[in-house]
Amino acid sequence: MSSSKKVEKRQENDTLGPMEVPMDRFYGAQTMRCLVNFQIGGEEERMPRQIIQAMGILKKAAAESNQEFGLDPKLSTAISNAADDVISGKLYDEGHFPLPIWQTGSGTQSNMNTNEVIGNRAIEILGGVIGSKNPIHPNDHVNMSQSSNDTFPSAIHIAVATALTKDLRPAVTALRDSLQAKSSEWKDIIKIGRTHTQDAVPITLGQEFSGYVQQLTNGLSRIDAVLPRVYQLALGGTAVGTGLNTRRGFAEKCVKRIAQLSGLPFVVAPNFFEALASRDAMVEVHGALNVLAVSLMKITNDIRFLGSGPRCGLGELMLPENEPGSSIMPGKVNPTQCEAMTMICAQVMGNQVAVSVGGANGHFELNVFKPLIASNVLRSIKLLSDGCTSFNCNCVKGIKANKEKLAQIVHDSLMLVTALNPHIGYDKSALIAKTAHKNGTTLKEEAIKAGISEKDFNDWVRPEKMLGPS
Repeated sequence: MSSSKKVEKRQENDTLGPMEVPMDRFYGAQTMRCLVNFQIGGEEERMPRQIIQAMGILKKAAAESNQEFGLDPKLSTAISNAADDVISGKLYDEGHFPLPIWQTGSGTQSNMNTNEVIGNRAIEILGGVIGSKNPIHPNDHVNMSQSSNDTFPSAIHIAVATALTKDLRPAVTALRDSLQAKSSEWKDIIKIGRTHTQDAVPITLGQEFSGYVQQLTNGLSRIDAVLPRVYQLALGGTAVGTGLNTRRGFAEKCVKRIAQLSGLPFVVAPNFFEALASRDAMVEVHGALNVLAVSLMKITNDIRFLGSGPRCGLGELMLPENEPGSSIMPGKVNPTQCEAMTMICAQVMGNQVAVSVGGANGHFELNVFKPLIASNVLRSIKLLSDGCTSFNCNCVKGIKANKEKLAQIVHDSLMLVTALNPHIGYDKSALIAKTAHKNGTTLKEEAIKAGISEKDFNDWVRPEKMLGPS
């Protein structure tokens, strides 16, 4: 029989009594108690790394600010240095932050997880005994002038602002710019437009892609529009928004330091009661993400269908051939990047529901769906960021226009008859189009039968003259 190695443990205490904690972990009794009580989801449902790193930034800033309000500089420095190991992600990756998303809705357990880890790591830095809470206590020193109710929402805003500005915005911008390059490249390629999925009047392929460019430009503007609310931090409101147990000026000093550490323009929230009781800013953020997902779904589906074929579809675009597409049909290649992106968009739309329900559940002075909201917002940002990058690099940049197919479809289209309207009227033009469709003939043939000279037809029906106002 095989035997597993026995894990050495130490005893730590919280207000409910003693708990045994693994010796090789910096977390303490409250984290361990949460692990026992919330065995939900496994490793993939851990509190997001970005949230914990943001908590590290906050705790570092708080320790340095608290030094100005009487915290022993030796303790402040040790806490600040320990927080660096959280900010880097080192302690998260080593397993010191094991708690799931599915815990208390205020994020209290994750706040205490952070306090315990930083406290014990700081004690280790000072040469003390881990678990002794001496000379650094997780509540009295690491959590000084703070509450879970203002730290956790602040960490959400720090994490989301970072992800929006450093991940999503660059990815969307790069995709938008690639679509702009295609729009410029194809500005003179005439094709048939489609409305209701049916043939319509001509446009250029460049014009079609310019619509996609504007959709993503608008999406970037929406991200920029929500950022001012994301930059507002609840820190300083403590338990219910009154600022009990903090000091005048602490919030301003701490948020200023957070801004320096993160490189983002965070400010103190104008109203702590709103900042604790609601998560409207996160609902607004995800609203912008949802619109972006809607835009990307439309763009990606258009590209997918325009590239359908190669022989029996529209075939106007030639998409990159990245991998074999079938285990049974030899030679088949599929629009896999389009399929991945549309699945991402569907997931983001689903996340929108969860975030909306979570945001609506701010009861009295505190929203208690914060881990749910934070994890879904961050997941949507991550999926959209990675999805845009993959779609851009592995699809959009390699798309080619099938000029022969585009020209053939323009030549065969009956909707060029629209150019005859100003000359012979709508009804006569409609009759010519319907007759051509019924007889399998061309517009020109039926127009000549209807009494229009070949010269007039050639002068009036010119696709290149149908691309804008006369």
